[in-house]
Amino acid sequence: MARKFIFNLQAVLDHRMAIEEERKRVVAEMERERLAVEDRLRECQRSIVKAKTDLRDELGARSTVGTGQAVSLGNVRMQANASLHLVAKAQQIVLELAGVHRRLEAARRELLQATTQRKAVELLKAKRFEEWKRELLRKESAEVDEINVTRHGRNQE
Repeated sequence: MARKFIFNLQAVLDHRMAIEEERKRVVAEMERERLAVEDRLRECQRSIVKAKTDLRDELGARSTVGTGQAVSLGNVRMQANASLHLVAKAQQIVLELAGVHRRLEAARRELLQATTQRKAVELLKAKRFEEWKRELLRKESAEVDEINVTRHGRNQE
């Protein structure tokens, strides 16, 4: 007599699980994008440090007294311009990173909402399953009582 539990909102639960999985994929994509932008920023920062070191070396190596070598203003200007260009590029990357962070936070909020909605239906499923089990136990108990009453009635005859 054991019936199988059937949750009448299983399609809704499946749909909410699919939405949650899609939101997880979006968050993962945004995380990958964030990591890529952060890597670009770190590389740009390394380039800035190298450009400044090169500029310092150009100024320091050529400016020692008694070497007879003059500082090349063209090289110094070129190094300074390269450094400024890298700083501007780093600022652009920082702005891009801020945009990625905003989109990532929005994606995380959507994931949280999807997870909450899925859990609400799962709680409803668990509640309905418990009700189903109680009802099944009640019916089985009633059947056992009926069998005992019938058996007792036959024994009386």
